[in-house]
Amino acid sequence: MSNLFAIMDKLAEERIREAMERGEFDDLPGRGRPLVLEDDRHIPDDLRLAYKILKNADCLPPEIELRKEIRTTEGLLGGIKDTRGKYRQMKKLNYLILKLNMTRRGSPLLDENQRYHAKVLDKIKSNPPV
Repeated sequence: MSNLFAIMDKLAEERIREAMERGEFDDLPGRGRPLVLEDDRHIPDDLRLAYKILKNADCLPPEIELRKEIRTTEGLLGGIKDTRGKYRQMKKLNYLILKLNMTRRGSPLLDENQRYHAKVLDKIKSNPPV
């Protein structure tokens, strides 16, 4: 199998060299400028290509979208005065955090904390929703 890869590599190198000799790479955009390489070491190998495609399409990865929604929900929670509304936002926030934590492949030590879980339970015990 490795012999096949060696043959494919040699064929690719030969075709690239021939294209260079014909001048097919002379008018490429960015010619003469340094390449801008992105540091994607923090992204797992199996997700790098998918994340690159999402980035080029101006889409955020699902985990980043969830984190963004969590931060927005936290911000909204601070401004809610109504107990019922606050309770609903806390439930939504905990659901989003749980959803984010379930998408993780890594260590549970990196999980988001469900900050409002105890508050929700206390609130339910003292004022059951109607």
